[in-house]
Formats: sequence, structure tokens, C-alpha cells
Amino acid sequence: MLCELRVENLLLIERAELRLTPGLNVLTGETGAGKTVLAHALDLLLGGRARSGIVRPGATEAYVEGVFDDGGRDVVLARRVTAEGRTRAYIDHRSATVGELGERAAGLLRFYGQHEHRRLTLASAQLEILDAYCGDAHRGRLAKAAAAHARVREAEGALEALRDRAGTRDRELDLLIYELDEIEAAAPTEAEKADLLARRDRLRHVEALRAAALGAATALDGEGEGEGDDAGFAGRAAAQTAPFGAAPAATAAVAALEAAAGVDAELDALAERVRSLALEAQDLAAELHRHGEAFEAGPGELDAIEERLTVLERLERKHGGSIAEVLAHAERCRARRAELEGAEVALKEATAALAHAIAERADLAAALHKARAAAAPKLAKAVRERLTGLAMEGATFAVALHERDAGPTGADAVEMLIAPNAGVPAGPLRDIASGGELSRVMLALMGVANAGSGATLVFDEVDAGIGGVTARAVGERLRELGEGRQVVCITHLPQIASLAARHFSIAKDAHADPARTTVTELAEGMVVAELVRMLGADEADDAARRHAEELLRAA
Repeated sequence: MLCELRVENLLLIERAELRLTPGLNVLTGETGAGKTVLAHALDLLLGGRARSGIVRPGATEAYVEGVFDDGGRDVVLARRVTAEGRTRAYIDHRSATVGELGERAAGLLRFYGQHEHRRLTLASAQLEILDAYCGDAHRGRLAKAAAAHARVREAEGALEALRDRAGTRDRELDLLIYELDEIEAAAPTEAEKADLLARRDRLRHVEALRAAALGAATALDGEGEGEGDDAGFAGRAAAQTAPFGAAPAATAAVAALEAAAGVDAELDALAERVRSLALEAQDLAAELHRHGEAFEAGPGELDAIEERLTVLERLERKHGGSIAEVLAHAERCRARRAELEGAEVALKEATAALAHAIAERADLAAALHKARAAAAPKLAKAVRERLTGLAMEGATFAVALHERDAGPTGADAVEMLIAPNAGVPAGPLRDIASGGELSRVMLALMGVANAGSGATLVFDEVDAGIGGVTARAVGERLRELGEGRQVVCITHLPQIASLAARHFSIAKDAHADPARTTVTELAEGMVVAELVRMLGADEADDAARRHAEELLRAA
């Protein structure tokens, strides 16, 4: 229940505070006094869009706050709108998004605007009303049906994507197989490439390496002067610095020192070092001879290495610039090939999944249809009974179901049919009913399909287009709706206002600058004067006053 509504600096209203009661609350006032401002305030609490220019001239911001009793717990919803158009929402004095505010308010407040009855002509609205009448268990079926429809759409998308890819599958698979065969045939490794590069470098300099090794060996042992051009050159070069070779010289030095061995300890130590040097020189000379003789290039060996490196480098250029990237590309090709080769299986599985999802949706749609088919005649009968009390005695009303393409709400389309007068064929509500008749049908439906709801119902001039006895009947239904819950009605009809449990009057002071609207809760003695005004009479009109008093007594 909406206990309190506070409005500050919203259009014509500088400040207003309404304390509402259970049952029927009415708001009345002259046309243009600002009744719809309060409707807009409630719409803001429901998360509605803040129109430009709604902040009262001269104020920096507008503020709307509603205090609700939700099962014994106070809930405070608020909305703040700056003059620049920025808005802030609050739930229990804490910041919230507008969406969160609207979601919280939706369970506490239902707003039916001036043209809400026109919404009844929409098939979607008629389906919602029938579904609401079907009860709590039906809401669970609706949720399952919506989820099943979402699964169908997802399965359709997956199948369509697979079918789209099938057109390019063969071309892509051919390319993958070609590239993978090329890489696998080459079987590259990073270690092989490093080895090839090292071998190529040696082969390109094989003669220089051979000459260097043999020349060094000759310089050490002095025995290579007649062993070929390279060795002879190296031997001659060595002879210039060591005529007898390093190893023979070291050996001769050892022999010379052995003649004085055992006499001088320091000289003996030096002799030992010379002896080690002679042995190392002999060993190095032998190693250099062996290494130098090993520098040989077989016929075509360098060409073979160059050819292999060309293969590897071509793969690198095509697939990322390194052997590691080539191997990674091969792995990607294998994975994609497996995926494409399994596309036929995936296509069959996706087709089967779609068929299963469609069958599941059809089963749930059938369950929805069964519940709706059972509820439709009961809803129609209940509405007909209420229409009799709304001055539409003899009117017929029916709820028809038609099959349509399956969607999130099943496979039913609802058509509400009415014949306002006896003996007239029934037709669609959108074609037959006048504005006043639509208002009464909506009230009848609210009384039936929303029975048991704890939300506050707000009607903004839903009584437009009716008057006289019909207006009284509409008022009775509004008061009946207020039994056990709260109803707020913005009205211009005295027949309805006279039935209120609490009456608020909205008046505009046009002489203020800017104009100002005030909201006043009417005491019992003030209600008669307001009803006289609503009857279009002067306050001194005794007949109008008696009429107003009779309306109150009848209430």
C-alpha cells in the first residue's frame, strides 16, 4: 500500500504531501490544475522517463518520494531530477539504478493511465490478462515456455552458422591439408636448423679452417713443411717464429734442465712446468693435425645444406617467421582440420538438437494452451457478470483462442470479443467497444484477473467518456476493487469522487509567479463543496448542494 507520497518542485507543484488510506482514494480538481502532475510523479517512481522541463521554474531539482507498506515493512522509493535533466533513484534511501527502482516499484504499484484502456485492444495485452487469470502455476509454465523458446532460437542460430560454414568448408579443408602436408613432409625442427646453419658456415670456410689448424700443428711440432700447400705455408709461417717447433723446443728444454735436476728446488719446479708444457704442446699438435685433416667437404654437401635451408626458410616466411611458429601453425591446422572433418557430425547433432528444442517448446505450448482453454470461458463469464454491474446488462463477452506461430509465450493468440447490446453479434474488442465501454471492460478485467494482488492500483481518468448512472456503476466497481487493497483514482466525475474513502483536491493559483498547485486532503465538510464544483454549479447553488449530499448519502 502507498502510505505517503511527497512531491517537491515538480512542474506546478512546489510541495505536496499526500497521506493515503486503504480502499479508494480520489484526486479531483479543475482541468489544468495539475492532476496529471501527480500521475507523472507516480510514473517517475515506476522508473518512467523524466520529461524535459519538469523541474519547477526557479528550482534546481524535483523530488518524488513514496513510502509503501509491503507486508508490514516500510519501503521508501524516491527519484530526484535536476534542472539539467539528470536523475538519481533511491531504494530505502540508498542509491539505485532506475531499472532497479522500476523493478521494485512494479510489485507495489500498478499504473493505468488515461489511455490504458486502449491497450486492451492489443492482442498481447489480452494474452497477458488471460495468463494472469490462469493463476500462479501458470506463471511457472510461462517461464519454462520462454526458456524453451530461447533454446530454440539458440539452436537455430547454431545450425544456421554451421550451414553457412559448409559452403566454404571444402575449400578451407583443402588448403589446411595442403599446408599441413607441406609442413609434415619437411618435418622441421629448431635444432636441425641450428645445426644446418653451423655446418654451412664451416663448409663455406673449410679451406681456411684446415690451413689454420694444420699451420698451428706445424708451429707446435715443426713437422709439416712438406705436407701440401696449406700446410707448407703454415709451416713456413711457424718456422719464422719457432725454427724447431714448440714441442721439440720444449722437449730440448726439459733435457737441458734434467742435467741439473736435484740441485736447486726452484729450478726443479721450473723444470716440471717445462715438462708439462712439452707434453701439452705434443698433445695439442696431435689434436690440431686430426682436426685439420677432418675439414673436408663432400661433393654437393654445401648445395644440399643450402637446399634444405631454403625449404625451411620458405616455410618460415609463410607461417610466422620462425620454426616455432611453423610448428604452432601445424598444430592449429590439425585442430581446425579435425573441427571441419567433424562438421558433418556437428551438423547432424545441431539438427537433432533443434528438433528436440522445438518438440520441447511444442509440449510446453500445449500445456499453456490447455490452461488457457480451461480459463478462457471462466474469465469471460466473470467479466460478463461484472459488466452487468457496470451498466452493460445484456452485453456478451467471450475470450477466443487462435493458433499462431510458437513464441516465448506459446502458440496462442487471444481475441476478446464483445457485443455491448443484446441481439448484436459479438466482434473484436478493438472494433466494437467505445472508449467508455473499454474503460468498463478494463475495470471488469481488473476486478477479475487481478484479484488477490496486493499492489496499489492507480487509475488516471480511466472514467473518461462516461457519465450518469454508468459513472456511478464505475465508481462502485472502483470501490469494490479497493476492498482488501488500495486504489487511487484521478477523476473528474462526482459520482466516483463521492465513493472515496479519502478525497484530495488539487487547485492551481494562477496569480502566483510562477503558477502554483496545491494539494489538500478534504475534511468531511469540504467534500460537499468539491462535489458541487464538480457538478458544474456555484457554491451557493442549493440544488447542486442537495445533489452532492445525496451522492454522499448514497455512498
